[in-house]
Amino acid sequence: MHRACPPLALVLLAVACAVPAPAAPPDSLTKKLEAVIDTPDYKHATWGVLVVDAKTGATVYSRNPDTMLAPASVTKLFSCASALVALGADHKQETCVYQRGLAFKGTLRGDLILVASGDLMLGGRTKDGKTVFKDKDHTYANGGFGDSEVTDTDPLAGLNDLAKQVKATGITQIEGEVLIDDRLFARIRGTGSGPDAVSPIVVNDNAIDVLVTPGANEGDPAKIVTRPATSFYNVDAVVTTAAAGTSTDLHLLTVGPTQFAVRGRVPQGAKPRLRVYGVQEPDLFARALFIEALRRNGVQAQCAVLRPANNNLPPKGDYEKLTKVATLRSAPFKDTVLVTLKVSHNLYASALPCLVAASKGQNSAEAGLKVQRKILTELGVDTDAISFGGGAGGAPADHVTAKATVQLLQGMAKRTEWDAYKAALPVLGVDGTLAEAVMDDSPAKGKVFAKTGTLIWYDAVNERFLLKSKALAGTMTTKNGTAIHVCMIVNNVPLPTGVTATREGKVLGRLCELLHEHGP
Repeated sequence: MHRACPPLALVLLAVACAVPAPAAPPDSLTKKLEAVIDTPDYKHATWGVLVVDAKTGATVYSRNPDTMLAPASVTKLFSCASALVALGADHKQETCVYQRGLAFKGTLRGDLILVASGDLMLGGRTKDGKTVFKDKDHTYANGGFGDSEVTDTDPLAGLNDLAKQVKATGITQIEGEVLIDDRLFARIRGTGSGPDAVSPIVVNDNAIDVLVTPGANEGDPAKIVTRPATSFYNVDAVVTTAAAGTSTDLHLLTVGPTQFAVRGRVPQGAKPRLRVYGVQEPDLFARALFIEALRRNGVQAQCAVLRPANNNLPPKGDYEKLTKVATLRSAPFKDTVLVTLKVSHNLYASALPCLVAASKGQNSAEAGLKVQRKILTELGVDTDAISFGGGAGGAPADHVTAKATVQLLQGMAKRTEWDAYKAALPVLGVDGTLAEAVMDDSPAKGKVFAKTGTLIWYDAVNERFLLKSKALAGTMTTKNGTAIHVCMIVNNVPLPTGVTATREGKVLGRLCELLHEHGP
């Protein structure tokens, strides 16, 4: 539980003292940084930068540190920090299954109810007892990332575990319903790329992976595999194999509530292409998958997979009167934060304010954001210099200053959650969203732990893209061994035709290299 808020005067004093008066940065460092920042590419853009000595708080470099800018996914630094403080790094959620009715000679004459706990991974990212991720997460597969990957894990591991536990109690047949209780918090829509149905029950990131493999010859039908396999969705796939060297063109089209189509082409000889279909009814999706898991594991559920005949859930307080037949404990909460920050997982980040609210007995994202404000105040963040409409960074309201972001880092560095927080950040040149930001021989490789952010819109007037935001914030060590906290945000960069946000990603990587080589 976080500490009570201090008196307002003390809060203002703490905020005022968080970043000391700027010290004159080395002329060579300033010139080198501004040689990158002040190029014609950024004639119409706005930069917000603050670099401070992590130990003393002295300013190393600043530019517009008090200007509120769109931080894109750097927003996740704030939502993850607040959730870590509210829940604890080692907190584990318990997803429980209850029987309602009597079981006699293996037959349950009643219902089986799975109560969602807000476990965002539900065992689906676990391999050899560890939580794993891919640098280019499957949830970004529809955004033009041709090399997005799925993890080498079983997305149904948690549901299979629960089903086996049910079988172990002696139940082999269910005559009633199988239900999902997802009342932990109210559903919302997340922001950013990928699946956006935010709910207390999540299986495979509320997505169906569609893996498309070209045929052997031009004109052959491509092979389509979906993951997880389920009878809940009908997939109508017509994808052809195009000539080698042509571009991939794949589209997923919603046909009905439980139907979608796959259309397009993939080039001959190309590696399999991944796309994802976002599930719109997570509770029904999870229910169908749980029924199928029960049947696979020797429990014959008589109910229909598509939709329950009734959805008569008991009052929340009545579960203590029912028999618990299965329990799944989540990975430590710090693992959820790790995946969220490493791959910039929008669905998880959008759910964090909801989980914060639930930890305080409330059930809305708005309530969670209000709790987040209190936590950020305690961490020494000037909350007048931030604005959030959600947890992921894609909401129009999401704006921060570089100074407020550095204050967040300074506040977290004083807490016991810092080690878990820092370990969850992408590492420059090593993993996550920073894996390819610098060359392998970069002197700064492995020295920068930071969250990145990208927000891009299509400019139809000029037939180009507008990079609304490219950002990086975190902590690093200079060549001299000095720890520094860094926030760099650039907004409103018109991108020439054929240029992507990857260019600015390399620019931020270059600025990190300069800070490493020429910083204090």
